[in-house]
Amino acid sequence: MQIPVVRNILEANANVASELKDFFAQKGILVLNLMSSPGAGKTTVLERTLTDLRDELRMAVVEGDLQTDNDARRVAATGAQAVQINTEGGCHLTASQVQEALKSIDLDDLDILFIENVGNLVCPAEFDVGEDFKVTLLSVAEGDDKPEKYPLMFHISAVMLLNKTDLLPYVDFDMDKAGRHARKLNADISLFPVSARTGEGLSAWYDWLREKVRAKRS
Repeated sequence: MQIPVVRNILEANANVASELKDFFAQKGILVLNLMSSPGAGKTTVLERTLTDLRDELRMAVVEGDLQTDNDARRVAATGAQAVQINTEGGCHLTASQVQEALKSIDLDDLDILFIENVGNLVCPAEFDVGEDFKVTLLSVAEGDDKPEKYPLMFHISAVMLLNKTDLLPYVDFDMDKAGRHARKLNADISLFPVSARTGEGLSAWYDWLREKVRAKRS
């Protein structure tokens, strides 16, 4: 009897992710892996980003969820290309799933591909899906100790979006504490307090996207 070894699974995923990175580099497409716990607001931030920048950047989204195509339909309503991956219980997306999903997207002249991962602060951090950067969303309704509790997610992320800042008057959340925890894990992490509902703070996030698109094209 042969017992599967987790290392082999990770290595197989890394091999496909490497192929995807080469492919995206040839196309000049900036690829972002969006991660968070369920309900942090990934899809809402995406909707706002896709709407506000649609006249400036060409964007598409790969949506990952256990079930339903609810989020893909929300994203598609902005006019962006969207494809849904249902993991049927899987807690993260794999590089192979993303590779297969790309067959449903027109990648010519694309500027940004967003990969919205399954809502989970553990598993998605372990699996590279060919992205240039990992972006983690933290809702102020979740608690300011999340970076401390889930260190790997924040250690490997280039950006932390602190979402739902419009709720700060109503929740017990210390912005400085959350930022200190995140920067203790990753001194280079970019931190953007935002509200996808009001639009507050999104301009800094958009400037970061523009900068990374220019760098990827060059």
